[in-house]
Amino acid sequence: MLITTNAIVLSKLKYRDNDLIVKCYTQELGIVSFLLRGVLKSKRGNSKIAYFQLLSQLQMVLTFKNGRSLQSVKETKLNHIYTSLHSNVLKSSIVMFLSEVLSQTLQEEEQNETLYSYLENTLLWLDSQSEYANFHLLFLLKLTKYLGFYPDTSNIDASYFNLYEGKFEMKASNKYAISGENLTLLKQLLGITFDALPSIKINARQRQSFLSMILLYFELHLGNFKTPKSLQVFNQVFS
Repeated sequence: MLITTNAIVLSKLKYRDNDLIVKCYTQELGIVSFLLRGVLKSKRGNSKIAYFQLLSQLQMVLTFKNGRSLQSVKETKLNHIYTSLHSNVLKSSIVMFLSEVLSQTLQEEEQNETLYSYLENTLLWLDSQSEYANFHLLFLLKLTKYLGFYPDTSNIDASYFNLYEGKFEMKASNKYAISGENLTLLKQLLGITFDALPSIKINARQRQSFLSMILLYFELHLGNFKTPKSLQVFNQVFS
């Protein structure tokens, strides 16, 4: 069955000597992995590989078979050509980090139009911006909405946020209740738009502290989530 779908590249892995296994989040089918045979040995393959940079947005024609773990690709073309996402060192660090997070968190092999639209539009936003130091914080926070554990804001004026429960509370009921700077920043980010992000002024230490907190939030709500391997390099780039 031939299926045409938009897709966002999440990861790629060398397989044998000349092949690549690529995992994408697709608009029509959710997560799909496929095998690119022989792309690493031919000059023609080099131009193909350029399509499959992390978080590239593609249009693909897949030869899709139910039950097959690795699908085949018939045609690929770029859906959006980024102007800075892969050429700007800071943005490419964000791309590497977020692609690792998304590879872990997106598991469903089914269509989710709203999630795909969120990923597509936020990546295009990042590509076009010159002020984006806090982008990843808001991106991850808003991502929890699609993963099913967005913070319950019904008691947002309370003095603590309980990471384990996912809600605000007046007293710290366990060791996962946060307060202080992280709580203040969480309240600022909840409900804000990406366009309003430049209004939030924090330093590198505060940014790293909040990122550590939100990654813990992911760990508490997603059973097999692990701290991304690229985190240390990412923090160094943004320090």
